[in-house]
Amino acid sequence: MSNSFPEENEEEDDQELQQPPSHHPSAPPHESFDISTTVDPSYVISLIRKLLPSDAKGGEHDIGSGLIHEELKTVGENEDTTKSIENGGEAEATESSENYGKLDVQEPKNNQNEGVSAGEQTWEECGCILWDLAASEEHAQFMVQNFILDVLLANLVVSQSTRTTEIGLGIIGNLACHESQRRQITSVNGLVAAIVEQLLLDDVPCLCEACRVLSLCLEGDEGVTWAEALQSDQILSRILWIVENALNPLLIERSVGLILAVLESQQKIAAILLPPLLTLGLSSLLIKLLAFEMSKLKGERVPERYCVLDLILRAIEALSTMDDYSEEICLNNELVQLVKELIKLPDKYEVASSCVTAVVLMANILTDATNLASDLSQDLNFLQGLFDVFPFASDDTEAQSALWSTIARLLTRVQESEMSPLNFEFLVSILASKLDLIEDELLARPLDHLEHKTANTPGTQTDARLIAVSFNACIFP
Repeated sequence: MSNSFPEENEEEDDQELQQPPSHHPSAPPHESFDISTTVDPSYVISLIRKLLPSDAKGGEHDIGSGLIHEELKTVGENEDTTKSIENGGEAEATESSENYGKLDVQEPKNNQNEGVSAGEQTWEECGCILWDLAASEEHAQFMVQNFILDVLLANLVVSQSTRTTEIGLGIIGNLACHESQRRQITSVNGLVAAIVEQLLLDDVPCLCEACRVLSLCLEGDEGVTWAEALQSDQILSRILWIVENALNPLLIERSVGLILAVLESQQKIAAILLPPLLTLGLSSLLIKLLAFEMSKLKGERVPERYCVLDLILRAIEALSTMDDYSEEICLNNELVQLVKELIKLPDKYEVASSCVTAVVLMANILTDATNLASDLSQDLNFLQGLFDVFPFASDDTEAQSALWSTIARLLTRVQESEMSPLNFEFLVSILASKLDLIEDELLARPLDHLEHKTANTPGTQTDARLIAVSFNACIFP
């Protein structure tokens, strides 16, 4: 089998590498061309060989059961000689990147290849191709069968180049997008520890990719192995330090995403990592981050930060549902104020997802801080904000349940005799403008679809919408 890449495949591979960045949405299926590209397996093997560290090429670096240059082979060479590239992996596959900057936001390097040897440049080019190919599950499996993980481990151990480390972690990250390959990543002796160690670097691209790999691997059945590798105070303190001090938007997103992955992980994984993280100040850090993002939101809005705001809220909301840790969250006055401000925003469209998460979080808070409902019932702008979130929660049953539950808690505490005429008139105008919405909700779902305990009916189940309807009936007989 020839190691040369056919000319027609080179043209197709060039088109593959010129695809738009991963943050650009894919075309709808009806607008996509039903055309697949192919890659010769021998070409993939040749790319992997070019990533061998220099000492491994000399036969000194043992990998697996023998020298790596002896062990590399074309698995399934007698099978089909071409593999089709899919347009993505199972989850969050990314394309190779150029550079993200440092821990703070810096200008991109204009002369990135200056001072880079021809060998290093070749390594980077081959690595970036493999990074992109790993987005396909079929190619990912083929690469793993041909010892790509052993090669990357060798590079992580000996490399002095942060760009090499970034590319290696990027390839592993795309491999980890495929559930079938996570077990293989975990099984390579020394690889888990080597990836965790990259968190100690001060290079933003490497930290971004390391956080992505860890977030993905915590989702798998082998997540306990990764949790045990992360559980030292040194590593957990480092993660929190990165979350608190990073200014690069992508690094903030990836590091907060790692925290969220811990919070949303299996119970046995959370049991390992959550207690030390909370001891190290996770709760206060998340609230601090939320305060910062809200200050940005109320100033000049930066679309790149919307995802960060949503991740922070999701992390706090996940923490608010845990019986052992919810009290610290639910009784925090600063958090309540921040969530109120977000729900009361007049223009919610750009941060709609965050507003929906905020409503669910507020419903969780009210479950523990029952006295808070009386204060909130006096804030009619907050009530107006709750109703304004409905259009964004039309497909989210949990969010709609949280909305009606919160509205019911507020309305049951409203006393006309305690309201000024002006406030009562404002309340009437809010409810009058939402009569159609309430009617549509009752028609669209069975009456017992959304059920919540309310403060004035302890121990019973009452549809939250009935309270709103009953309140309206009293005002509009």
